[in-house]
Amino acid sequence: MGEDRGTVVIGAGPAGLTAAYELLRRDNPVRVFEADEVVGGISRTVERGGWRFDIGGHRFFTKVARVEEFWHEILPDEDFLLRPRMSRIYYRGALFDYPLSATNALRNLGLREAVLCMGSYARARLRPPKDQSHFEGWVSARFGWRLYSMFFKTYTEKVWGMPADRLQADWAAQRIKNLSLAKAVRNAVLPRRNRTDVTSLIEEFQYPKLGPGMMWERCAEEVRRRGGRVDTGTWVTAVHRDPERRRAVAVTVNGGGGQHTEPAAHVVSSMPISELVAALRPAAPPEVLAAAADLRYRDFLTVALVVPEEFSFPDNWIYVHDPAVKVGRIQNFGSWSPYLVKDGRTCLGLEYFVFEDDETWRTPDAELIAAATAELERLGLVRPGVVEAGHVVRMPKAYPVYDERYRRNVDVIRGWLAREVPNVHPVGRNGMHRYNNQDHSMLTAMLTAENIACGTSHDVWSVNVEQDYHEESSHDGDGHRGTGRDAPVVPARPAAPLATTLDGAARPERPTQVRPG
Repeated sequence: MGEDRGTVVIGAGPAGLTAAYELLRRDNPVRVFEADEVVGGISRTVERGGWRFDIGGHRFFTKVARVEEFWHEILPDEDFLLRPRMSRIYYRGALFDYPLSATNALRNLGLREAVLCMGSYARARLRPPKDQSHFEGWVSARFGWRLYSMFFKTYTEKVWGMPADRLQADWAAQRIKNLSLAKAVRNAVLPRRNRTDVTSLIEEFQYPKLGPGMMWERCAEEVRRRGGRVDTGTWVTAVHRDPERRRAVAVTVNGGGGQHTEPAAHVVSSMPISELVAALRPAAPPEVLAAAADLRYRDFLTVALVVPEEFSFPDNWIYVHDPAVKVGRIQNFGSWSPYLVKDGRTCLGLEYFVFEDDETWRTPDAELIAAATAELERLGLVRPGVVEAGHVVRMPKAYPVYDERYRRNVDVIRGWLAREVPNVHPVGRNGMHRYNNQDHSMLTAMLTAENIACGTSHDVWSVNVEQDYHEESSHDGDGHRGTGRDAPVVPARPAAPLATTLDGAARPERPTQVRPG
């Protein structure tokens, strides 16, 4: 196969393209292989009929200076918009401020309901739930059952697809920190200068005018301009390793030109770490394959509906806390950027959190569009009959799932890769099975590029650990720091079985891969 000192990058999302760009900056040749036809991963911008859709909503805000510099090196300042951050909660036909405002909540709930909520809170303080190890017990102890059921339960269960009393409480502790109803009311009443322990969300953020995919489309162009390759529609089907030398030596790719093998001195992988392990040849040991097969993902589906501009709203998105509908969140793409929509109209993106094997994921596009239209009308956000068109975008493996075994599984894989194929470098959200935001994914790639090109020894796995939530401005005086994790620990499923291949090697049973459609 020959010796090649260049690097193969698997995946052209934020982590993969950042790694490629940073390697080329240091004169290290790269080849990037992306299975999909477009770049950007979950940070892509999908275009359909002149409409552009952001998958999940990507606010360009970071506390990492070098990431901010990268963004502005790729795109000129005039390509960025400065957008106000605004989100609200839909509950019982009313829109509540997010974060919750005491005045707004009282006005929407009415005096009677507000009194009932305060009574529920008082009962929780006098007789707190005995079990606060799960999300439901932890939150209801601090807000009372009534407010918990309104503003926490429904949306959380939609996102993670399971009852809230099966989610671990540490996630709530990290996201909500030490907030309680008493502190929320006190902070709403006291002058700002007299508040303590206040954590506020950023009020504005940068946004590429044509959506986040604009950043990664331009980055791919720059990688090519600097001499790198970016091949889309090209799957990496195998990562070949030399067990004696303890190194990866090549990858097999399958694309428009057929199947062929590319030599590699290093492999930077942003593909799901479970798929990376399954692609290794010779196969990893059974315990590593089993750990990879046991990792889970939550998938994501957007139904984008075109409506007249009069049905626009100022929010970036609205959280839907109504158990009568399946939609979890509704984006208004026109509030992100006027360049995503067309004059006189906007596009509302109804977001559904799903698993690839569930009924919603398998539903034909036309039926999804009809169902989403009916839900939008039922919520009263549009009049019946005004939806002009619809598009469906599916995004598999959007969120790594944290269950009771995920940490051990990742540690098993990580340790074995470091010992047996240290020139294979997992980066990014799915590459590391870590709920990284875009900027943290990019930072893992930047540090990896330095390790490869400069011989540094950055611990990439320390990124996004023990850091404050990246979109919060914290004024805590006690030095408290969050875990950096933005997903809960969920119950584990039964361990995944291993299948036996024709050559007798144990391999995890792998789900059918579905490209975004």
